[in-house]
Amino acid sequence: MLRRYRSNPAHIISTEKIEVGPDLTFEKELVQILDCDVKVLRKKSIPLVKKLQSEKKDSLAEGYTSELQKFTCVNVTQNELQGLRDIWAHWDEGTKQLFYQSYGDISYLLDIRVDKHLFRVMVQFWNSAYKCFTFGEVDLVPTVEEYTTLLRCPKVQVRKAYAKVFNGQTFVKKLMNISGMSKPWVTARIQQKGDSKCIPWENLRDLVLTHPDERKRVDIFALSIYGLVIFPKALRHVDEAITDLFNRLEKGITPVPAILAEMFRSLSMCRKTSEGRFIRCAQLLMVWFHENFWKVNKVSYQVFSESYSSLKKEAAMQKRDDISEEKWMEILQNLKEEDREWGAFWMVLDEILYRCGNFYWVPLSGIWGATGYIPLLALRQYKSR
Repeated sequence: MLRRYRSNPAHIISTEKIEVGPDLTFEKELVQILDCDVKVLRKKSIPLVKKLQSEKKDSLAEGYTSELQKFTCVNVTQNELQGLRDIWAHWDEGTKQLFYQSYGDISYLLDIRVDKHLFRVMVQFWNSAYKCFTFGEVDLVPTVEEYTTLLRCPKVQVRKAYAKVFNGQTFVKKLMNISGMSKPWVTARIQQKGDSKCIPWENLRDLVLTHPDERKRVDIFALSIYGLVIFPKALRHVDEAITDLFNRLEKGITPVPAILAEMFRSLSMCRKTSEGRFIRCAQLLMVWFHENFWKVNKVSYQVFSESYSSLKKEAAMQKRDDISEEKWMEILQNLKEEDREWGAFWMVLDEILYRCGNFYWVPLSGIWGATGYIPLLALRQYKSR
């Protein structure tokens, strides 16, 4: 039963400003832990800790009990991509080049394996408040510039970000434009999955195999990668929201801010609930990690060149999959500044997105929601001020 809240001054926690230095460092004050306990609910248990009130610079009221961050049990179930791989393998070089010219390197995502042990451990180091990873002594975040370089899409205009249009074309109309099929054909194949509409991958696969127009076959194949790999939601289905973004790629809209927004949102949701399925592009996150921590993986890196493709290199590389979660946890907890290649030599920087107007904070618009982005970390990652 809901009850009206009665104001109580004891519930108000005072806060004080934290002084942050030019190098984004701040002074920490240790507090004494007085007691630990576990609050048992009907379906889960919540670890609790009681901290001693400091004499100054502490916003905790005396006796205040806060929740500790729990281990997050994340499900990294991926769509079965063998059907997409088979189609790609049977295409001739001319069709593949047509695909590269329009959609960049996203086809290599089909062959990138997700190390589930590493991924589950990485999620534990995600800081939902600051939207970044904290690995030992290293704080860093996937940036717009890094993901743009990974995708290598020649038609992308980095200054044209995606924003959802709420009164635009219907799902049926968008699918008709992309596939070139009739309204009855499209309408008959749309399904309802949970709170959204979608189209089954099987229907798109049949079009890729039989459509008489080569350009349409390429477009439908790319839509399938966006729906099954980059923005997966319902397994073996492509969500309606993806067609809104995909429909505007031909106008030069960059998908990168939307990709980052949805990745940040999914990571934060998993951390908030301490469980759940990561339903965004795990493959891109894996490549980003390996490219930044090549010293940890003990593999060579290549300085940026026009022909260099991080996704292609990752897809061709055989990586170990016998490292346990416990070992990865130990590795990431003990990462040092020197383990990360600051400056990202595998890419060339033109401009760095680090502010929105007068605010050192950038809103990222996704296809299902929006979130914040604090690119001041990016300035430090690229050794800039």
